Amino acid sequence: MGLLKYTIYRLLQAIPVLIGISIITFLLANLAPGDPVRLMLQGQQADEELVRTIEQRYGLDQPLHVRYWNYMTGLVQGDLGYSIHRDRPVSELMLERAGPTLLLVLSAYVFAIVTAIPLGIIAAKRRNEPTDHISRIVALIGVSTPSFWIGIMLIIIFAVQLGVLPSAGLVYPWQPPEAAGHDGYLEHWIESIRHLILPMIALGTLQMATLMRVERTQMIESLQEEYVKLARAYGVPERTILRKHAFRSAQLPIITIIGLNLSTALGGAVLIETVFAINGMGRLFIEAIQQLDYQLIMGVTMVLGAIFVIGVVITDISYAYIDPRVTYGERE
Repeated sequence: MGLLKYTIYRLLQAIPVLIGISIITFLLANLAPGDPVRLMLQGQQADEELVRTIEQRYGLDQPLHVRYWNYMTGLVQGDLGYSIHRDRPVSELMLERAGPTLLLVLSAYVFAIVTAIPLGIIAAKRRNEPTDHISRIVALIGVSTPSFWIGIMLIIIFAVQLGVLPSAGLVYPWQPPEAAGHDGYLEHWIESIRHLILPMIALGTLQMATLMRVERTQMIESLQEEYVKLARAYGVPERTILRKHAFRSAQLPIITIIGLNLSTALGGAVLIETVFAINGMGRLFIEAIQQLDYQLIMGVTMVLGAIFVIGVVITDISYAYIDPRVTYGERE
């Protein structure tokens, strides 16, 4: 099976998953206690006629199965719906908030990969030495500690006590420096990095700890393979063995973890954006839940679900580039 056919096959397999996500999310949102129209009109004089008019405008007076069918029909056509509380298309709201979330998640992944892989290799090379013990303790703490608690602790230490890093918001590097009140691009980029450091570490710690444990385990197994022992017997330098022989074969599980942990990173971004007051998709999702904004809840969930599915497909395709033995569903 070729690459294109395999990709199409995996994407078709994802359709039932996305349909299942849509059904569960739609039921949970619409069956939750509360009235979105009365929440929107809270603090205003609202009679029953006005409430019914708003419900008719957004189709909230229709049966549940009709509303779901109408939503899925629009979704297939690229229409994510209309926000009740903001009176704007969901797609516009999400585009405004997508940049900060992507910046946060990608930077957290970069932090996790850059730190986890070298630490995992060092721990495997120095197995059962103090360096290995310290790395395992750090990994255990990182896996066991919630990301939002790490974020709060980082704010207390580096923003409140030391005052060296900001505790809220992001400075977007794609914006003009004048929009953020900076004199030039250098100052603008420095401030962008300073604002990104704490949320990046808070979100990336779990990914880093998971990757480091897997990297250490896989490197230990690779270093015990027969071809590595043969290379040592021929006098191949240890650095060459690590780089050319052990490292590459140990990376296939790492790619798997990176792809599957995308859902964890996206879910963690919801909490981290709330802790650090970042106006991203995660915070938008929390606001939509608090306001019972059904269309917005569905739109954010479906887009994040699609991103995760695409990430898993890309992960599967990447296997063949790391391990030539992996084929795209071909039969022997």
